[in-house]
Amino acid sequence: MRGKRPNWFGLACLAIWLAVAGAAPARADAGFVRWIQSFEDVAAKAGISRSVYRAAFSGITEPDPDVIQKAQYQPEFRDTIWDYLDNRVNEEQVAKGQAMRQRYGAWLDRIEKRFGVDRDILLAIWSMETNYGQTLQRSDVMKSLPRSLATLAYLDKSRAGFARQQLIAALKIAQEGDIKTNELISSWAGAMGHTQFIPTSYLTYKVDMDGDGHANIWESVPDALATAANLLHRNGWETGKTWGYEVLVPDRYKGKLERDNRTIAQWAALGFRRPNGKPFPCPSDRANLIRPAGDKGPAFLMTKNFFVIKNYNNADKYALAVGLLGDRIGGYGGLYVDWPRGYTPLTMAERYELQQHLASQGLYDGKIDGKIGSGSKAAIMALQGQAGLAQDGNASKALLNFLRKK
Repeated sequence: MRGKRPNWFGLACLAIWLAVAGAAPARADAGFVRWIQSFEDVAAKAGISRSVYRAAFSGITEPDPDVIQKAQYQPEFRDTIWDYLDNRVNEEQVAKGQAMRQRYGAWLDRIEKRFGVDRDILLAIWSMETNYGQTLQRSDVMKSLPRSLATLAYLDKSRAGFARQQLIAALKIAQEGDIKTNELISSWAGAMGHTQFIPTSYLTYKVDMDGDGHANIWESVPDALATAANLLHRNGWETGKTWGYEVLVPDRYKGKLERDNRTIAQWAALGFRRPNGKPFPCPSDRANLIRPAGDKGPAFLMTKNFFVIKNYNNADKYALAVGLLGDRIGGYGGLYVDWPRGYTPLTMAERYELQQHLASQGLYDGKIDGKIGSGSKAAIMALQGQAGLAQDGNASKALLNFLRKK
């Protein structure tokens, strides 16, 4: 325990272990170091060599406070549906996806043929997970996987079991040679590579698509996309079918039938229609009615593939964003019914401009990336408070126009 004073024998053992694992800085967390020391036996019983374990934790003596902070904020469960989607389904991400569609066209042909999963869905997942690989270059996002998972196991009771399981799996990956121990990097919760697989999922679904002997989702885009395709394929992806349809809800069913499951033909018989007037294909397929913003926003009939996407991230917002972004990458239009924001939203170019205005006034010191997250919202609310405006934190056209006049 962190608060207990170690006995002399424990101190001697700790000193010996640190001498092997790497010298500790003066402000090491003794409790955390003891946790790392004790977990070595657990890892050894799971088949991890002590040399691999000690190499993975060399020089690691303190938990990562950023990991705990990120664990407390997950946008899938906090952001409004329109904030979540505006940050992920926009003209910038569509353009990047279409460029990647062309660049990796030959590989996508092979992946689609082998796994039957729509290439645009795979590209949308790649965008959502790492911004087409760009996030992998960000030191503020990518972290030491052993340190991150050990931090969760040590400090986060709700995730401790998950973290211990994933840490063992990650060490197995390094031991098997798919990645070097000193290259085990991940997001805060241990998700790895271009398409952000947690270690146990990587071991289950990994694919060496480029044939070099390793399923290298950290450096090989074909391997990463094929591994994602394999996950969806093995969880029941239906080839050639969509994830869902935007629909117009008859007035008599407003506020009713939420998440009911019926065949497409039965929904059509109740008066549900596609906004573009086209008939529904596959009328015998079943679908659930989902209205993420209630009756004032768009409504969807979600087919099986929507729920297959949720095997990647079990949140409706995530699966909807993947579906909508995939459609846009594939050349389809946006939504017919807009979200009930209550304000006029900004384009991506205008979002960059808004952040630059906020930064120039000393209210925002985050990344100028067009994404309106908690930092941007706090800066907006500070500005609104100074100006005597309603502090709603919304990145609106009205707010940008106000800033342009200052």
